[in-house]
Amino acid sequence: MATPSPSPSTSSSPSTSTSSSGLTFKVHPLVILNISDHHTRVKTQANHGGDSTAGAPRVFGVVIGVQRGRTVEIFNSFEVQFDKDKGCLDRVFLLKKQELYKKVFPNFYILGWYSTGNDAQESDMHIHKALMDINESPVYVLLNPLINPAQKDLPITIYESELHVIDGNPQLIFVRSSYTIETVEAERISVDHVAHLKPADGGSAGTQLAAHLTGIHSAIKMLNSRVRVLLQYLLAMQKGEIPCENSLLRQVSSLLRRLPAMESAKFQDDFLMEYNDTLLVTYLAMLTNCSSTMHELVDKINTAYDRNTRRGGRTPFF
Repeated sequence: MATPSPSPSTSSSPSTSTSSSGLTFKVHPLVILNISDHHTRVKTQANHGGDSTAGAPRVFGVVIGVQRGRTVEIFNSFEVQFDKDKGCLDRVFLLKKQELYKKVFPNFYILGWYSTGNDAQESDMHIHKALMDINESPVYVLLNPLINPAQKDLPITIYESELHVIDGNPQLIFVRSSYTIETVEAERISVDHVAHLKPADGGSAGTQLAAHLTGIHSAIKMLNSRVRVLLQYLLAMQKGEIPCENSLLRQVSSLLRRLPAMESAKFQDDFLMEYNDTLLVTYLAMLTNCSSTMHELVDKINTAYDRNTRRGGRTPFF
């Protein structure tokens, strides 16, 4: 990567500074799902083991991906055992796993490591330094497993290591880096499938449809409220209650031009065609459902008459 490898004798301490490396980080959803799944499994195993009072232990792993110039793209991750005696990741397992990944994804390299926690700790730098022989400037992906309802951003933080001079001594510290979520079509389909999975408590497809329609209703309700606020503002401007702002009027005019022409003949034809197609699909679905129900009823009647025939009753009439 960009920054040079520091001397092993430098000290370290966590920091909330912003990175100055100029690297652009792109994180794929699979990485976040893997880390979250790893933490959930370890937490569940700890609770089942009777050690629920101690809290969920931290999990560790490695993130892999590619770097193209100043852009670092993290595609995947895999978990690694933490060696408590040496205070670092299991190197034998790590190298073996890396070799296996190279056979399937020859372009993927180990970009850094991940863990869980609220913030970077002093001991994390020892793990970070141990990976510098694989990657001279590894990244540290930290997932905060605590749920904060007021937080709107993802509980993911990416750290880089930089060599700073503090009190006249060179020290290797963690600095925060910004990132974006990058997805491909296959990932979007997979994430959407996971988000709409049938609940394990017996939830039906109707429940999922109701939740989907509720989300759409909330979005339309919010849009309606914002349009009303904008309309009231324009009416007040027209009456002279507030000063006229030409820049705002230009933005409103540009927004209105983006709306489709709702009264055109082409729109009516397309709308009626789409509406009729929807009704036809619904009608065919009802016919299919009725046909399936009728077949089930016929099978039940045939089964019942077949039993009566064996007992000397009448023969089936179907």
